[in-house]
This record gives sequence, structure tokens and C-alpha cells, in this order.
Amino acid sequence: MVPREATVLHANAQRNPEPKMSRHEVCLLLGATGVGKTLLLKRLLKLSLQGAVEMDSPPHTLPTVGTNLTDMTLRRKKLTIRELGGCMGPIWPSYFNDCSSVIFVVDSSNIAQVSASCIQLLSVLSAEPLRDASVLIIFNKRDVHCTMSLVEMRSLFRLDDVVACAPQPITMLEASARSGTGLREVLAWLESVAK
Repeated sequence: MVPREATVLHANAQRNPEPKMSRHEVCLLLGATGVGKTLLLKRLLKLSLQGAVEMDSPPHTLPTVGTNLTDMTLRRKKLTIRELGGCMGPIWPSYFNDCSSVIFVVDSSNIAQVSASCIQLLSVLSAEPLRDASVLIIFNKRDVHCTMSLVEMRSLFRLDDVVACAPQPITMLEASARSGTGLREVLAWLESVAK
């Protein structure tokens, strides 16, 4: 026999169903230490909240040890961006199951770090849980005078080969989190992948 309380709760649930929550999207923000992920995240949040934003002096940031979680609402869809510190690279895969998109940031002014970033990117792209995730590669710090050109970066990363072999849709953008260049395009990409 069904207890009366259970029947009543069930009947109330039928009359006043809980509102259905839309699926919560999570985007991973990855890259080596010092590539500008935290500043990028702060600038994107400000841009999403205020629209047209003057890029004042950048806020002070420290290398992320652990994770930063930032909630954004884009076109009435809630998106959480989970920034993982570059020093956490060995445990990034433990976060892959819960995400629908990935932003991978590369410091285009640090030539010594580029090859390590390429290896990290390849390991991210080959991870089975990310097979269907949309991927954005951002070549950051384009405002620094000693940056490599996009052509040089694409060649060094062999991006044409990577894009051809990867199962994920991959987008590449140039940006400068410091000056704000390219941030609107990054925000537009986030809006396009927030389902």
C-alpha cells in the first residue's frame, strides 16, 4: 500500500511541476601558466555584463593555482567558465567529462612556451570526453611587439593538420586580453556554443 503522504506529494507534483532548468553549460578555459587566462576571463565577464566597455588599465592578476569559476549569462543561457591553472595540466582530464566547450589560450609572445602549448593542445583534442566539444584556440597577447604572426603560429602548431584530424569543430582567434582586441569575437563564439 502506498503511504498517503507519498500520494499527496505526487499529486501536488502533477499540479505544480517544477520548472525545467535548461542544461547548464560548462566551458573549460585552459592554457599554460602565464598565458593570460585570468585577465581574459575578467575582461569577458565585464564585456558580457556592460556591453560596450572601455578597456581601462588591466586588473592585477596572479597565476591561478586551482580553478576559477565564473558564471555568465549569454542570450538567456547560463554558462560557467571553469579556468584551470596551467600548473594543473596533469589533472585537467578529470574535468573533461563535465564540459561542452573548451577555450585553449596560447601566449603568442612567448616563443619558448609555444611547443609545450602545442603538446598540451594535442592532448586536449585527443581526449575522448571532449570528442564533441567545440574548441576555441586563442592566440593571446597580440599587443606585445615580439609576437609571432598568425601564419607563423599556424605553421608551428601545424594547425591545418590538427584541424583536419581533430573530431571537434575548432575556431582560432587572435586577441589581447590587455587591450581588449578580439574579445567581442570571443564573446560571440561563446554565445554561439551556449546551447
